[in-house]
Amino acid sequence: MSTSKTVKDYIRTIVDFPHEGIMFRDVTTLFADPRGFRMAVDQMLHPYAGQRIDKVVGLEARGFILGGAIAHQLGTGFVPVRKKGKLPGATISQEYKLEYGEAVVELHKDAIQPGEKILVVDDLLATGGTAGAGIKLIEKLGGEIISCSFIIDLPELGGRTHLENLGMDVHVLCEFEGL
Repeated sequence: MSTSKTVKDYIRTIVDFPHEGIMFRDVTTLFADPRGFRMAVDQMLHPYAGQRIDKVVGLEARGFILGGAIAHQLGTGFVPVRKKGKLPGATISQEYKLEYGEAVVELHKDAIQPGEKILVVDDLLATGGTAGAGIKLIEKLGGEIISCSFIIDLPELGGRTHLENLGMDVHVLCEFEGL
């Protein structure tokens, strides 16, 4: 009897990284495997086949890898949401809270036109802080977010609930318990 691998099977866990007590979910092993990577991209874009999507927005940094591949498959444009100071043109900014402190993400002012249909992608949904900040930037420019798609959800950190409370549809491929 043969068992098929799932996306979750390609993800390794690194204990105590970057700090003691953290179980880091490493998607680089998924990205490195051609079957695993194709499976993840296909599963992330499948719910949106046939829907109008004008742009895929990838959140820094692993969202760039996924977002580019998904945008290519959907035949749409790709837009990065980057950390402050990384984009060369005129930008808009959004602060958000981290576990200890705050961070800022930016989006080019001309990256999204009012009424464009947007799919937001990233590898991991933890507290939803980065995704929430990206959503606010997209909405400031008049983009209409169709959904947010992630490989991994860490349900204990409440990110999915946070995004759903912002009115977002959230799609995840797998969940991991613990931090």
